[in-house]
Amino acid sequence: MKRRRSIALAVATAAALTGLVGCGALDKAMDCVKTADAIATSVDKLSQAVSSASNDPTQIEEALNSIDTELGNLKNTTDNADLSKAVDDLTKGVDTVRTAVKNGDATPDIKPITDAATEVGKVCTPG
Repeated sequence: MKRRRSIALAVATAAALTGLVGCGALDKAMDCVKTADAIATSVDKLSQAVSSASNDPTQIEEALNSIDTELGNLKNTTDNADLSKAVDDLTKGVDTVRTAVKNGDATPDIKPITDAATEVGKVCTPG
């Protein structure tokens, strides 16, 4: 429910901004919101995968790959310094978790990823 309100708020804000900014900026803002939402979904999947790693450890890798894909999309759509920093932090977190999993850690600490994903969401949320 909270996610729907966030998306509805973003769409309403984007509509209000239409008269204030050019279409390119509006498109970028909407891309940011969509990508932040996709990252949040991927981080949720990562959290679930870590919680049930004993059942299927490949889910962690799949969730990390999904986050990487969304980060690649986001890097291509931003020139915002705060967002770039959050994306860099998220990338580092993904790399750290990926290394931990390769080294045999079935329940790696994903807090740096969740913190950075939260920051991406804040930066991408209009208002």
